[in-house]
Amino acid sequence: VQLQASGGGLVQPGGSLRLSCAASGSIDRILTMAWYRQGPGKQRELVAVSSNTGTTNYADSVKGRFTISRDDVKRSVYLQMNSLKPDDTAVYYCNALIRYLGSGNYYWGQGTQVTVSS
Repeated sequence: VQLQASGGGLVQPGGSLRLSCAASGSIDRILTMAWYRQGPGKQRELVAVSSNTGTTNYADSVKGRFTISRDDVKRSVYLQMNSLKPDDTAVYYCNALIRYLGSGNYYWGQGTQVTVSS
């Protein structure tokens, strides 16, 4: 299984970006899909998660600004980021819990850099 993330870049404070992550490989079902981030000198933290039942959860720091969505036909997850702040600068990683032949495993994408700066 591979997760391919894209959509990062440089944006000014108050701007928007949309991250995408597509899963490929041996997949029966994708359970949770999530975005994490790791800022400079910080630990990796959960940003947003989407379950296969439709439940979503967000870190308090991004509530009201970020929206996670998924397309199970395309095996993809997205993160719409609005009103970006310099503190949102980080490498963003997608993560998925994927079931195949009765077993579930977590997989990580390669990370995409988001820099918020004027």
